[in-house]
Amino acid sequence: MIKVVGRNDLAECAGVIRSSFMTVAEELGITPENAPGYTAFSVTEEKLAEQAEDENRIMAAYFSESGRIIGYYSLLVQGEGECELSNLCVLPQYRHSNTGSALLDDSFARAKEAGCRKMNIGIVEENTVLREWYESKGFIHTGTQKFGFFPFTCGYMEKEL
Repeated sequence: MIKVVGRNDLAECAGVIRSSFMTVAEELGITPENAPGYTAFSVTEEKLAEQAEDENRIMAAYFSESGRIIGYYSLLVQGEGECELSNLCVLPQYRHSNTGSALLDDSFARAKEAGCRKMNIGIVEENTVLREWYESKGFIHTGTQKFGFFPFTCGYMEKEL
């Protein structure tokens, strides 16, 4: 079941995000030393609370039958009919079970409810599996940018809703 999360869920959400993004970090050699701002190392309960309160992000999680959070995403309404999807993730042991697709579909519905006509995302460009998954869901690659504080390239994608 997917539902909007509250303040009491944010610690668990932060743990799910860090665990989920850690697999990419391990695969691509991303470490706290070479990328301290990478999601697997920087997301905390407090940071999520700030995003919820200061940015008014829509935050939703996929809850297992036992009530455990196994997936997460947030939406930032950017204005002019656009929103940004952030931190869509699924715990490694629950991947390949359509949990990610369910979360993505839910994000589309909530974005439309918020008046968004376009969704933007940023990804680790070198994560070709993830890029191809988003492309299979209708996202179009729009460009890349290299930042000195990351050992990877940031890729950007968008989808008309």
